[in-house]
Amino acid sequence: MMLAFLRNAPSPLFGRRGVDLDFPMLAGCLALLGLGLVMITSASSEVAAVNAGNSMYHMIRHLIYVLLGLGAAAAVLLVPLSVWQRLDWMLLLAAFALLILVLIPGIGREVNGSMRWIGFGAFNVQPSELAKLFVVVYLAGYLVRRQQEVRESLWGFFKPFLVLMPMAALLLLEPDFGATVVMMGAAVAMLFLGGVGLIRFSLLVLLAVGAVFVLVQTQEYRLQRLITFTDPWADQYGAGYQLTQALIAFGRGEWLGVGLGNSVQKQFYLPEAHTDFVFSVLAEELGMIGALLTIALFAFVGIRALYIGLAAERSRQFFAAYVAWGLAFLWLGQFLINVGVNVGLLPTKGLTLPFLSYGGSSLVVTCASMALLLRIEWESRTVLGSEDTEFDEADFAETPALRKKEVAHGR
Repeated sequence: MMLAFLRNAPSPLFGRRGVDLDFPMLAGCLALLGLGLVMITSASSEVAAVNAGNSMYHMIRHLIYVLLGLGAAAAVLLVPLSVWQRLDWMLLLAAFALLILVLIPGIGREVNGSMRWIGFGAFNVQPSELAKLFVVVYLAGYLVRRQQEVRESLWGFFKPFLVLMPMAALLLLEPDFGATVVMMGAAVAMLFLGGVGLIRFSLLVLLAVGAVFVLVQTQEYRLQRLITFTDPWADQYGAGYQLTQALIAFGRGEWLGVGLGNSVQKQFYLPEAHTDFVFSVLAEELGMIGALLTIALFAFVGIRALYIGLAAERSRQFFAAYVAWGLAFLWLGQFLINVGVNVGLLPTKGLTLPFLSYGGSSLVVTCASMALLLRIEWESRTVLGSEDTEFDEADFAETPALRKKEVAHGR
């Protein structure tokens, strides 16, 4: 019944114009997905051949995740933004529930010393990926409901952090410091765009920097990572091994690369070559030119997402605008951290590269986020849901009244 309702509701997939999407945005995201599939196939072939007996093992799994992600994207495109806005607090509760479940022994699955996954047979679900998306949706709804309070009251400004801080604490217990930084960074950016005064925003930034400093000091392994990344060659075969191998990959790639599939570093020299450090393999095989073009494609997608938010704001669809901006900052923040880690500008963190890295939860949620942005663009362009526009049945059905309106508008 719900599917029939969504199928009949106005959507960018089923309408008088057929499929009505922001094709530049869609093309950019699909290009990144395609590039990711190619690079995962190349970067994981040696590891898969030894560990699974099939050099295409990770490629096949990644392709399954891509198809699941595209299926999730198609489903999200059918859901009106008003539904997301009504359910924002339920999504937040779901995020809390998943982050608690992953910490329970027997439910959460430990990998490399971190409890970040809930196992479902051969597949793992990473709750932090869903939590980041749901936090953006909840915070967008809060900013719409409490816009004046957020802009004028210090209490209204800090209230969202009564929700965000416990969630950040759960993420740190996994531990997942990278996801915490990205989520809190996107939240702070959304609050700033929501109209928070510069003084209060500056105070929040200072508090955030202080919190990061304390967290680094309280955990020995975080402090060691911070020290190591400044001079990885000082401990080339110890703490700095992963970063030095990534830098060697960049050096071997030079300008034009060694050729697709010809990476040496992926042959057990560079750990996590198909996940956290896939960009290093890309730079080795496609060279600096290929790496810069990939960065340009990411920049296009990120800026396009910000522009979608701006267009939604101009249509006075403020919830849609805040969601678009939040998703854009999630993508750009994760992209900047991952690339920064690969080139040695930031300490090593376990963050995937959106659209490119191997990882089921990250890829599926990224595709769902893409669809949410496409839905926002469609609703703002068609003025669906604008508080300044009133609709009647003639706007959604082929009736004589509609044809009369089209003639009157000169269409």
